[in-house]
Amino acid sequence: MAELYPPIEPYEHGMLDVGDGQRIYWEICGNPAGKPAVMVHGGPGSGCSTGHRRSFDPERYRAVLFDQRGSGRSTPHASDPATDLSVNTTDHLIADMERLREHLGIDRWLLFGGSWGSTLTLAYAQRYPHRVTEIVIASVTMTRRSEIDWLYRGVGRFFPEAWERFRDGVPEAHRDGGLLAGYARLMDNADSAVREQAARDWLTWEDAVVSAEPNGRRNIFTDRPPAAVLAFARLCAHYFSHGAWLEEGALLRDAGKLAGIRGVLVHGRQDLSGPAGTAWELARAWPDAQLSIIEDAGHTGSDAMRARILGALDAFAR
Repeated sequence: MAELYPPIEPYEHGMLDVGDGQRIYWEICGNPAGKPAVMVHGGPGSGCSTGHRRSFDPERYRAVLFDQRGSGRSTPHASDPATDLSVNTTDHLIADMERLREHLGIDRWLLFGGSWGSTLTLAYAQRYPHRVTEIVIASVTMTRRSEIDWLYRGVGRFFPEAWERFRDGVPEAHRDGGLLAGYARLMDNADSAVREQAARDWLTWEDAVVSAEPNGRRNIFTDRPPAAVLAFARLCAHYFSHGAWLEEGALLRDAGKLAGIRGVLVHGRQDLSGPAGTAWELARAWPDAQLSIIEDAGHTGSDAMRARILGALDAFAR
């Protein structure tokens, strides 16, 4: 079994004012003189966790974790319908990462992201390649509209009953072509009961998609605190109904900007949330990336997938 590093507490943490009334939580673990690295969490809206700290060798890494706008310990929280999401876009998150790097006095850092975090990692690295040493990505996504359509419609052919329940969670007028925007409207509703039901419907669908994975666990999305459930659903609906404000295919088109940055891409063969073709396309367009497809893993990973990720991070720490 691939063992994560032992639990560790941050030696420094704080709240960074990034403008727009937003303050993002950050923390640093490991060796103050170690190699700088930043963990870019998924979702959007998942927030960082104590488990994320354990991917980094505490003797060799100065590991930075942060909660993206509206999630985790950052304020204001997206679970509050009064929180303005117009100032929560991919460009805002990229700017927040760069502001955090400057605030911490880091010249260049390794990026480690997964799922939505891989999209944000790629977007940041293509904007600021001179600030990136290496990249490790798990469960590769580029949040193209084609990928979003697969996750929230196409994969429903494997789970027709669950997808029908997900579709029927919005008013009938929004079910054809406007499903995600329909959920975004529900998550902004003034009635807390409406928001809570929409969030349950959204996360129940996410649970269904990973339910067939060999190493998944039940209710991995719905077993979260109520505020985290609301923030996750609201931010996902907000980002994905807007295509994450990315030009379709831009991250793949601009992969050449990553030339000279070594990367490791790790993807599960059985990932129904995001089929391995996305990782394959990116690896072919990024000359310095190495792709590992893990046979027994889905979106939520496996022991073999974890071992490959830890091996990559350990190798880059040298």
